[in-house]
Amino acid sequence: MENNVQSSCGNKTPIILSVLALIMAIVVLVFQFIGEKGPKVTIPEGNSEVTAERGDIVFVRMDTLIMQYDMASDLSSTFQAEAQAVQDDLNKRGRKLESDMKSFENQYQKGLLTRSNAEQQQNALLKRQQDLQNLANQKQLELQEKEYVMNNQIIYAIKTYLEEYNKVRGYAAILTTTDVTNTIIVGNVALDITQEVVEGLNAEYIKVRNKN
Repeated sequence: MENNVQSSCGNKTPIILSVLALIMAIVVLVFQFIGEKGPKVTIPEGNSEVTAERGDIVFVRMDTLIMQYDMASDLSSTFQAEAQAVQDDLNKRGRKLESDMKSFENQYQKGLLTRSNAEQQQNALLKRQQDLQNLANQKQLELQEKEYVMNNQIIYAIKTYLEEYNKVRGYAAILTTTDVTNTIIVGNVALDITQEVVEGLNAEYIKVRNKN
């Protein structure tokens, strides 16, 4: 029973990979530079490694960004804690049901139950087993929905930041790449804006987190 419960809630796609899968659906982010508007977000000053100029095509290493983005880390930790709590509860229920089933079998084999009582207890145990499986399925769907919303929140925050960021930088395009996809196999380090974007995202997130 415990293994069944664990399989219902386990084997979930790692948070980072699921976020990347959604992000990589849009490989190229192209933003128009708006010169007269000031930035609405924090833009890190003087990153010596980034020497890309206005009109260049730059790139972001999304796996690195997600790993270092505080918002993604916080949301992931909260989600994983909730998922673990759900799994622990289901496992506890499963162990109790398994124990009750063994107790029933033991009493039945020793002839300690009438036929009528045995049927009633057996039906009650089977109903509990089905109810537990239904609960596990329900919790799994709820967790999948929460994970989907969490991933969208992360993607929206990154996309919104990059739109404002590029109003200042004015790059022709911002590409995304990962160690897995290798969208960009070789790239000039001067065109890698990952750390600058991470710093800006975290600065913005700190502002929001401090307000709450």
